[in-house]
Amino acid sequence: MDRLHARYPFLQAARTAVATADVSLPAMVAEGAPAVERGRERVERALTEGTVESETPDTYDERAELLSYPIARILVSILESEAAIEKYARAEARTAIERLVTDLDRDDELRSIGTVSIDLNDVLREFDLEDAVRSDSDRRSADPSRTRYRIDVGPYLELSSREWGDRWRLVNRELADGSIPIDREDLLRCLERAIHDRVLEGLPFEFADDDELAAELSSEVEDLRRLLSERPRVGAIEVIVPDLFPPCMRNLIEKTERGTELSAPEEFALMAFLTGLDMSPEEVVTFCEGTSLDAEAIRYQTEFLRDDTGTQYPPPTCETLSAYGICHNEEDHWQVAGDPLAYYERRLETADEVVDWRERAAANGANGDADADA
Repeated sequence: MDRLHARYPFLQAARTAVATADVSLPAMVAEGAPAVERGRERVERALTEGTVESETPDTYDERAELLSYPIARILVSILESEAAIEKYARAEARTAIERLVTDLDRDDELRSIGTVSIDLNDVLREFDLEDAVRSDSDRRSADPSRTRYRIDVGPYLELSSREWGDRWRLVNRELADGSIPIDREDLLRCLERAIHDRVLEGLPFEFADDDELAAELSSEVEDLRRLLSERPRVGAIEVIVPDLFPPCMRNLIEKTERGTELSAPEEFALMAFLTGLDMSPEEVVTFCEGTSLDAEAIRYQTEFLRDDTGTQYPPPTCETLSAYGICHNEEDHWQVAGDPLAYYERRLETADEVVDWRERAAANGANGDADADA
């Protein structure tokens, strides 16, 4: 099977390859093929880490990697959770865009020696956007990441959302001759939306009570349900007191305040924690003002982590954070709780007096206005 299809399983060519291959999914599941375990991992990491990348990529060949995609779609369907399906689709799209950025930034010399990659025009053609998106001849750059583009207004409206921030509103864009200028980052975000929608197509699958495939996957489904049920839940948290945050989260915040860029796992952990406190995207943006975190990236991350009922799953546990080198059990806080939100909830319960961060921020803002008037 094509390595490119394994890397980008949402491609129509990849789906055709699976459909025309001599593969029986029920037989593959019954025999416990590697694609089944990889499919389970794909869903697990999508729901808990926001990615479908494997933790052990060398374990799986191209066949297992490609076939894990339909297996994952079946598994997330059997979970019977709209929020889980949405988060799975977002994780698939996010991972695809991260891979695309890697391919776009790959040196031409590496391309010439047979490295499997895809280019931007390939992706535009995949979604019938080759005529709707074009390089801005007046805004080209030797650095591909700085090239500007123009996108027709119709596709722009279909692939963007006002929830992404005011600058995405059409009235805040320079509309001319039926098209809008955007940079590569904005274009990639629109393509991520297109991939997300492609992944969502047909989900969830419907299964009869006696469906053989669903029955064969019952063990993997129970593993996923057990994983989610074991992830600790906390009650509604209405008070934000940064001094009571767990040490690992305080460390991450202090790093951003010093201007240090966070790694992807660090940023994900911090945003998951703040979102888990039921802070709105705008509150998180305000909370992180003056740090190394970008406001637009914050809105994007918190939008991914939230659903209609708030945060579906808490941030990674202390054990997972430790594996990423984020948590070091400072102050022996694992004795208090094994995950950041539960730790914070316990600290709140035992605190004598607390002042909500939002009250302090409002008071500081009022003082600043008074000083300006004076």
